[in-house]
Formats: sequence, structure tokens, C-alpha cells
Amino acid sequence: MTKNLITTLIGDKRRWRAYRARVKNLPPNYREAVDAVQRYLMYFGPMDAKSAVALFDDVADLFERAAADGTPIRQVVGDDPVEFVEDLIRNYSKGGYVARERARLVDAIDHAAADMT
Repeated sequence: MTKNLITTLIGDKRRWRAYRARVKNLPPNYREAVDAVQRYLMYFGPMDAKSAVALFDDVADLFERAAADGTPIRQVVGDDPVEFVEDLIRNYSKGGYVARERARLVDAIDHAAADMT
């Protein structure tokens, strides 16, 4: 393995551990909310490691600030937690099969629509 690859792999693992430690230090209700967001992101979030780690770091930042300021969880996530997380996801690149399938869908619809003109 090259030094850059090893650094990337170890760095991501260290960042993940640091993220989990930050979440563990949150008050219980904020920690529960972050765990729920994390669970959703594991299924529907960015597929590439760099985007995922950055997104999780940003979630931790957001909830740490909210906890420090005493901001209610509903004020952070709004009335629709799914919409909240989907908005977060849109700010990060999606890798792997999700991006390919989205591009394939757009191309197929563009092709089908062009046949009608």
C-alpha cells in the first residue's frame, strides 16, 4: 500500500472514532437524535467515505452547538426529520451505484422525452 492510501484509510477510521466519541459526549436526548440520523444516513447517505465522514462530522457539529445553546431538537430538525436529513445529504456527493443509477434514470428520461418532440 502507498503511504497516501494508508493515511487515507487510517485518517477516516480516526475521524470515525473521533465522531463517535463526540456523539457519546452529547446529552442523552441529543445523542439519541444523532444516532437516529446516523442510522438513516447509513442506508441513504453518501456512499463514498470522504463525503460520509464529512457529513457525520457536520451532524456532530450541528448537534453539539444545539446542545450547548439549549436549542430544542425539533428546532434543529424541524417537523420532518426525513426532509432534514435528505437536505443534508444533498450537500454531499453520492458515489457508487446511486450516482450511476440516478444518471442512468436522467439519461433514459431525456432520451424518451426527446423521441416525443
